[in-house]
Amino acid sequence: MSTFVTQKPALLEKNETALPVRAGCPEITVVVPCYCEAANVRPLVDALTLALAGRDWEVVFVDDNSPDGTIEVVRKLARTNWRVRGISRIGRRGLSTAVIEGALSSSARYVAVMDGDLQHDETRLGTMIDALTSGCCDIAVGSRHVEGGDNSGLANVWRHALSDGGIRLAQMILPVKLGDPMSGFFAFRRDWFVNIAPRLSGAGFKILMDIILSAPEPPRVEEIACTFKPRLAGESKLDIMVMIQFLGLMLDKMFHGWLPIRFLVFASVGAIGVLVNIAIMNVLRLAGMEFAIAQSVGTLAAMLINFWLDNTLTYRDRRLKGTRLYGGLFVFLVVCSVGAWANIGIAQIFQQGGQTFDKASAAGAVIGVVWNYAVSSTLIWRRK
Repeated sequence: MSTFVTQKPALLEKNETALPVRAGCPEITVVVPCYCEAANVRPLVDALTLALAGRDWEVVFVDDNSPDGTIEVVRKLARTNWRVRGISRIGRRGLSTAVIEGALSSSARYVAVMDGDLQHDETRLGTMIDALTSGCCDIAVGSRHVEGGDNSGLANVWRHALSDGGIRLAQMILPVKLGDPMSGFFAFRRDWFVNIAPRLSGAGFKILMDIILSAPEPPRVEEIACTFKPRLAGESKLDIMVMIQFLGLMLDKMFHGWLPIRFLVFASVGAIGVLVNIAIMNVLRLAGMEFAIAQSVGTLAAMLINFWLDNTLTYRDRRLKGTRLYGGLFVFLVVCSVGAWANIGIAQIFQQGGQTFDKASAAGAVIGVVWNYAVSSTLIWRRK
């Protein structure tokens, strides 16, 4: 529990009195990962103040350098409200890693996670914390899919379908019974989480699945019925790319981390580029264009498609924007050109060594994609 003490500075101006200074940490930390939620920060703090009245709590907003000034709103509130803290992340994005950083920044006994869009029912936080303090569970989940829960706040039929499809897939591999594994509203003991944190992949947006599948032993889970309210401001982040990343997380956990999911996505994007190249080249050849020109146009188109897909999907958490986007595209074209020459060179070496044409081509392709991936990850979409 936190306490307040009166701290007297070494020098005080005349008529100035010492102010109470908060000592210790709160009992509860609410972690709110956010991106472009400036309009929702103050209403959420007000809602938490009512919902957690009588409890010792703080809220930590983890902002991924939102262009709408979300972190500035947080800082303005923090100047007058000690319960409000902010973490500003530059050069990286992702809900899961934001939750991890927010939770590890806390010294509280209990940590709750909720979205910053006011769609989670903050009035259920007390019940979730009480479930943890009773010792009956390791993690309490705000569930839309138990008796008394409701998910009508999802924007449309498409988002309902994405959510429901993800739930069915998740339930196939979860070691525990959980009606709402896609929930982003849950609470846990911090000491329990700290032991799991090194095992987390931090990929994608569905951190609850990552936590449960990373635990060395199946955790004890308690589901607390809650409603999912309509969004009042900002835009939802749930889209098909989130679901693709969710599938990647499932594969990563199913294969215990030895399967390089990002590399597989990168290679799959490369395969799409090959199909684009062949299709465009054939169309141009049918139109009477010379082979060399048709192949060059098809190759360039494939590179552009690959860059867009890699920037949108493979490296979604490191996405390039603005001037960095154009610089990254130029480097990508150079890297892929070098990779193509390496592909041809390696294939020739293998063929001269007595390998069949198919095996030599496959060896060249593998070397080419490994080169492209290694340079892309360390040079173009490197972590800041």
